[in-house]
Amino acid sequence: MKELSDELVGKLKKEYVPGTRVRCKYMDDPYHPIPRNMEGTVEKVDDSGTVHVKWDNGSFLGLIPDVDEFEKVDKKSKRKQKEICR
Repeated sequence: MKELSDELVGKLKKEYVPGTRVRCKYMDDPYHPIPRNMEGTVEKVDDSGTVHVKWDNGSFLGLIPDVDEFEKVDKKSKRKQKEICR
């Protein structure tokens, strides 16, 4: 995994504030993957850019930009906006 720039980490922190809803499209984790289309709530974005999520299935696992595929879920219209992909 490559290190994200401070600029990108700052952008992620502004875009994925605590409480933001996200949907996992693909997670590259052979041991504890989150199922496709599972939704969860952002807890925080750390200084390395990992988006920490409390998943609706009770799991707590972070999404890694440029490795995992995920999208922001628009709560008001239930439409999804693709934000970060591999």
